[in-house]
Amino acid sequence: MNEPAPITITRAQQRFASWMTDVLVYIVVLNLFVEFSDAVVIDSFWISILTAVLLKALLDVITGLEHRTSAFFRELGGAWRAVGLLVTFLILFLSKFVILESVDIVFSEHVELGGFLQVVALIIALMATRRAFDEVFRRLGDVESASTLGA
Repeated sequence: MNEPAPITITRAQQRFASWMTDVLVYIVVLNLFVEFSDAVVIDSFWISILTAVLLKALLDVITGLEHRTSAFFRELGGAWRAVGLLVTFLILFLSKFVILESVDIVFSEHVELGGFLQVVALIIALMATRRAFDEVFRRLGDVESASTLGA
């Protein structure tokens, strides 16, 4: 019996699947926070979808900035590595305020993510859940056919 040809996944398809997975995971995590934390309030499911998209975009930008900054200081070596750790920590710390303010500007009274600690907990939950999904996906894959699917 003939096996179907493997399906090659393009970079654009991988990016789309990654974004869709992350946004769907973020929607679930956000709504679980709304359900179980009085500090997190989102007026409607539609707004939670839009909030998830905004958070995905912001977290991608912040993570990219953090990685580029870390790599820059790591390449300098020596004492600059310590400076790099401090700058990376500042980026990660201050980014929570950027996220809070961005959500407030975009959604005003329709979304309340709580205070600093709730935002930190929410972002850790978003990133941990995302990493868990990435790990499951990676383990389900076959090393020999990392970018192809057999039907």
